[in-house]
Amino acid sequence: GGLTEQDVELIMGSIADNNYFLKFNRDPCDEMIGFLEEKFNPDNVTEGFSLKIGYGSGGARLSHDHKTQYYFVMQTLHLWRDILHDFYRLWFLAEEDLLNPDNPYRLRNTGQGLNRIQSSPNIGREMSRIVYTARQKVGYWIGSSVVHLGDHNVPNAFIFIDKYTQVSRILNPICITLRRLEEIVSEKPGLQKYVNETFGGCEKLRMTVLCDFFRHGFDGSGADNFFDAGSCIDGRLTSAWNWCSLIHKKPYYPIFQMTGFASFDGQF
Repeated sequence: GGLTEQDVELIMGSIADNNYFLKFNRDPCDEMIGFLEEKFNPDNVTEGFSLKIGYGSGGARLSHDHKTQYYFVMQTLHLWRDILHDFYRLWFLAEEDLLNPDNPYRLRNTGQGLNRIQSSPNIGREMSRIVYTARQKVGYWIGSSVVHLGDHNVPNAFIFIDKYTQVSRILNPICITLRRLEEIVSEKPGLQKYVNETFGGCEKLRMTVLCDFFRHGFDGSGADNFFDAGSCIDGRLTSAWNWCSLIHKKPYYPIFQMTGFASFDGQF
């Protein structure tokens, strides 16, 4: 009754698949957490790079001072990281919720067409554990800890899973661009002049992108009420997507294009 060669190959292939998934999906969260810790200090504001946001300013729907926003972003990134670290387990639990014959659904127009509205008790319990873990890492919780499941925002477990596969599509292009700044500037003398004159050099450009993302990618924007966006667990992802949709208006958008960026919904 031992393992066959085919069994071992299947196990090794599964481990390799998981490692690849973590590299592409979880590791960008770690990299972004590293940027936040390295470039910003919750107790001291670098001149010109405050994370402070105010309701109504730049589309923000939250008001946080620099320190509060620092920890709000930190806990959100840790939350996304922990979700993606255990994503295969969440996927398994989502299938249990979706296929449970004792867990019926109803069809309802959620504003995005007809969707299956169905409770997700297994996902709900696991998310409560993950939120608790993220809270322990940061020390305290800022904003709402509501997890939308079985409502018009996240109708069922499948939609929940799909939403969090988008995290890497948001973070990877940003990380790649920030990583490649010195490389592309060294290859093009004219670009070096542009970056120096417009942003004050590569490091200030990096800080400009990070500061803007950490402020307005986590400002409660992206919907017209606090139930659909705001500071809830689901709303944090909505705000990040809203920031992505506006990147073509950013002064540093040409730099993203020069590093090979095409969109937040494609190959990176």
